[in-house]
Amino acid sequence: MKSRTIFVCQQCDAQSPKFVGRCPECGAWNSYVETVIPGTASNGKSEAARTALAAKPVRLKDVRGGDHQRISTGYGEIDRVLGGGIVPGSILLVGGEPGIGKTTLLSEAAARIGTPDQPVLYVSAEESPQQIKMRADRLGLDGERVMLLAETDVDVIIETARSLQPRLMIVDSIQTIATNSIGSVPGSISQVRECTVQLMRLAKASQTAVWLIGHVTKDGTVAGPRALEHIVDAVLYLEGERFHSYRLLRSVKNRFGATEVGIFEMRGEGMVEVADPSGIFLADRAHRASGAAVTISLEGTRPLLVEVQALASATSYGTPARTVTGVDHTRLLMLLAVLSKRAGLRLGQHDVYVNVVGGIELSEPAVDLGVAAAIASSFKERQIGGDLALIGEVGLGGELRSVTRIDVRLREAARLGFHRCIVPQSNAAQARTVQGLRIIPAGSVAEAVHAALEGGNNEDS
Repeated sequence: MKSRTIFVCQQCDAQSPKFVGRCPECGAWNSYVETVIPGTASNGKSEAARTALAAKPVRLKDVRGGDHQRISTGYGEIDRVLGGGIVPGSILLVGGEPGIGKTTLLSEAAARIGTPDQPVLYVSAEESPQQIKMRADRLGLDGERVMLLAETDVDVIIETARSLQPRLMIVDSIQTIATNSIGSVPGSISQVRECTVQLMRLAKASQTAVWLIGHVTKDGTVAGPRALEHIVDAVLYLEGERFHSYRLLRSVKNRFGATEVGIFEMRGEGMVEVADPSGIFLADRAHRASGAAVTISLEGTRPLLVEVQALASATSYGTPARTVTGVDHTRLLMLLAVLSKRAGLRLGQHDVYVNVVGGIELSEPAVDLGVAAAIASSFKERQIGGDLALIGEVGLGGELRSVTRIDVRLREAARLGFHRCIVPQSNAAQARTVQGLRIIPAGSVAEAVHAALEGGNNEDS
């Protein structure tokens, strides 16, 4: 069958036999790109079909397990996120904003993973070898166990990997490599998907682990837009604020373990692991003021104590400002409505600013109570006790809903020297099993806020 030409939307992957100005699926304008679909081979079978026919079925009990073969990256935090290390033959996608530190982190990991017999193959499709060398010198990497390949043709990359048989191959980035079998430009959905599929076949056949670096679009998703996330075995995002030094390596998909979070600090010498993240995030709490509360978020299986700061001030304009960093903006609007309706705080004529210290993102509903208490503290100009932590999801009725793994969170709070914790009423029985903490149960956000502010005035008692 001969090759054929179709048009593919770069936003939602919708296809059309002719050019369309506006995508009927996602509504994007001028997003269709011409793509050439190659035909089958002369024998009537495509390359994918021949590969499938070459595979032989085996009994499940005869399949050799892979957990004991995991490869350590040399970074405890990366191993934690991966579920214990790299699984041979796996393919992984690392995404993040430009300049967040993806190349720095993987360059350092590559220097630790490689061995004299099995080096790491680093494929640079964006930077020249000289640029990679300059970064390695700045980070203090000797690069003895790293092989560098500056190439954008995926067929050449695969042939090089087959001959070299590296322990790990890193492709930087997946949007800049291409295959000649597809007529579209590099970075298009068809190119990105086809290149990833070919690299996946290489990984499974040779047991070489493949890591792909992916760019992030304006809306925060890996460009493609999400086609790669269904193909790869694990998806990691490197997150953080540009003007903060802390970085979170978050797994949003992992076929070989639970979704976890690793925490690093960006320094001049590169990425440094943070051994005690909760202690770091709470290190600068000596100066206490109203509008500050400590909440406990569960990132994967790791509890994190973070400080939430809020500022409520009378607005100078007709419409009050609602500005937030580190918490979902829609969630903030919901909490403000609940505080006004259920707790009697008249915030309609106040600007409200909320910030999570350390530049990290909190998406778990269990931090709702901490955010609400910080806003109430600023509004009423009353401090929250420095030895108090707050946990709880806030419902639209003002009720506090239970949170998961309350014991793990509270043990972390006790370890860091907290003496009191406000928890949902439904979690009180389990929370009291944790030693060293005074548990204050609350059934509603109004009750919890009252307890937090009253306790702040009597902290020394």
